[in-house]
Amino acid sequence: MKRLGLLAIIVLAAVAGYVFWPTSAVEIPFAATSAPSMDFARLEAEMPLTAEHRRRLMPADLKAMTQEQVDQIYGRLTAGPIPDGPFDGDLFFARGVDGETRVAEIVGGHLKGRLANLKIRNVEFLGRTLWKGKVFFREERVLRNRIEDLAILRPILGDNIGDIQKLSVDGRDAYLLFPARLYCGQSLLDGRRESVIIDYAFTDEIPGYREMPDQLAGRTGLRIRDEIRMVRPGFYLGRAYLNRIFGLNFTLYRKADAEAAPPATIAEDCWTGTQSGTSAATN
Repeated sequence: MKRLGLLAIIVLAAVAGYVFWPTSAVEIPFAATSAPSMDFARLEAEMPLTAEHRRRLMPADLKAMTQEQVDQIYGRLTAGPIPDGPFDGDLFFARGVDGETRVAEIVGGHLKGRLANLKIRNVEFLGRTLWKGKVFFREERVLRNRIEDLAILRPILGDNIGDIQKLSVDGRDAYLLFPARLYCGQSLLDGRRESVIIDYAFTDEIPGYREMPDQLAGRTGLRIRDEIRMVRPGFYLGRAYLNRIFGLNFTLYRKADAEAAPPATIAEDCWTGTQSGTSAATN
């Protein structure tokens, strides 16, 4: 069971980063509740996440929050536009949550064979060296993940890596693996409005698909389905699910856009719901 938990984190790290818990200094209101089902409509009406909150919020602030607080941030966001181009990424388990155990419980005894023989020494090392972010191909509605160092995946990749698509980001070459489909769809946390969905279910139908390692994220592997919402242009908060069970949080960040002056209006590609005052550029 412990081994399967670590193996699951390999794939999650390959689609989203590593664990880190700093301290947040951003003053954002949160509802004082431990109820299993949050009333996001009431939360948003009584404690709106303002444009100023979103401008000040950074990925490190989210990592310092409890899972309930991260959920409350996510529930007050809209999807924004479907992203385009490369983003830096990082993942995190909520403070106080044993991520390895949780992933092990989700995966159970489902994965066997070559996946069960894959070994890692350290999850944080894996996150730092294996995964660097995501690349969105907006017009194609496809996403691919940036992998700079293939050493850890070498046992399942073999020596034939010449056909793996590559991209240079900030002067560094990255291999593009674990493709996924992009579309707008209902959030598994907050059904009042849509999120941008990153769906690995049909990864084998995307051009450039490699059976290994890409199938590990697909419908015959961990069945990963991500959803993201925009904090502000260049900065998205995401949730990763394994077989529709929540696994962890992640952030996507593009410095030039995230730290630029906010636009007057933001185009929404996905349905924002009926509650007013939710757009990142209007409140």
